[in-house]
Amino acid sequence: MDLGDCYRLLGLRSGASFADIKASYRRLAQQYHPDINPDDNKAKDKFIALTEAYRLLLQVVNPQEIAPQPTQTATVTRPEPTVTEKPKTTPKTKPTPQPPQVSEKEQQLKWQTYEQLQIFLKQRRFPQAIALAEALAARLPEDAEVRQWQAIAYQIWGRVLIKENQPLKAKIYLKKALKTDPHNKALWNEVQRDFQKLE
Repeated sequence: MDLGDCYRLLGLRSGASFADIKASYRRLAQQYHPDINPDDNKAKDKFIALTEAYRLLLQVVNPQEIAPQPTQTATVTRPEPTVTEKPKTTPKTKPTPQPPQVSEKEQQLKWQTYEQLQIFLKQRRFPQAIALAEALAARLPEDAEVRQWQAIAYQIWGRVLIKENQPLKAKIYLKKALKTDPHNKALWNEVQRDFQKLE
């Protein structure tokens, strides 16, 4: 996916500001989120594509584009060097735009998604549970807890496939579980037992 595609996916012109990118992503992510469209695979695919495009653009667009006016007004006053130098010298350009405003919403979304994931698992709607877990992991790629939920969803589906006598498919999902959360020893031991059932 090139930058032009990323802007188009978010409904923006190339060179849009960081604030516009963020606002557009939030609006579209809410519209296509798997929680809102649980049985719609097209919406899930669109949500994943939007998240990918957003992440790519965040790597390219400078978050400081949000605040050139405030720093310029501050440069008129005396503390000019500290205001302009701090954002450049500290490597906080990536974390600062997201956590203050997004983290609460992200946390809320995370736990709402977890509740929906539990519902899907109880209802034995495993493909939907996996799609939901994958979408959340794409949105929160650094969250270890989300990776654990995703791995557990894979493992549960793998076990069901063993019972349904689909060993090849079961192996795929059990391997995905290990790959998703490789440092989880308890999961590793359980998956090894599942593999023994396949032999």
